[in-house]
Amino acid sequence: MQTILVVDDELGAIEVVATALEDEGYRVLTAANGRHGLEKLAEGQVDLAVIDFMMPLMDGAALGRAMKEDPALRNIPIIMMSAVGESLVRERFSGYTAFLRKPFRISALIDTVRRVLG
Repeated sequence: MQTILVVDDELGAIEVVATALEDEGYRVLTAANGRHGLEKLAEGQVDLAVIDFMMPLMDGAALGRAMKEDPALRNIPIIMMSAVGESLVRERFSGYTAFLRKPFRISALIDTVRRVLG
């Protein structure tokens, strides 16, 4: 079973995304900010990270950079999601595999996850 880490400071968004991914057969871990996300990543095998761009404590760009700098985490694909446009996100961090503009349809999320995980 593939494991997906969902990092978002909006509890409602985490619940919706996690439930949708669990319904598709994925194991889902959640974190409310980038620091918590790094802790979850250190705990074990994660196959994909779905990260919100704007969060307190450590935003999605900082988390993405930390992942790319860590040899144990650098190969984990990242789906970055944000209400701001992709060009603004790309200025701060461009190491993601896919981008989802919020709000997005759950079907778009599932399609993107399937594509990224192969």
